[in-house]
Amino acid sequence: MSALYDKIGGQATIEKVVADLHKRILADNSVNTFFAKTDMAKQRAHFVAFVAQLLEGPKQYAGRPMDKTHTGMNLQPQHFDAVAKHLSDAMAASGVPAADASAAMARVANLKGSIVNK
Repeated sequence: MSALYDKIGGQATIEKVVADLHKRILADNSVNTFFAKTDMAKQRAHFVAFVAQLLEGPKQYAGRPMDKTHTGMNLQPQHFDAVAKHLSDAMAASGVPAADASAAMARVANLKGSIVNK
C-alpha cells in the first residue's frame, strides 16, 4: 500500500473529498464564478479521476491537460490558493491523515504553473 491513493482510502475517500470540495468552492464567492456554467456532476467525475491518477491510483482521467483546461480563465494565484485550501480542508474533514494530505497537497502545488495566468 505504498501509493498515496491507497494510503488516503482510495476511491471512496477521493469521492467524499471531491464532493466536500465542490460544496466549499460553490460557497466561496472568490472562486465560485469560475464554475457558474460548469456541469458539476461532470466536473466531479473528471476531478475524482484526476485526483485518483495524481495520487498514483487508477489511470482513469481522460480530460484535457491542466494548461489547456484552464486557458482563457485568467486564474490568479489567489484563486489557486483558495481552491487548494478548500481541498486541504476537505481532506481533513474526510479524515485523511495530515501527513498524507500534506503529500497530496505537494502534488497539487506542482500543478500551479499549468493552471494560473492562462
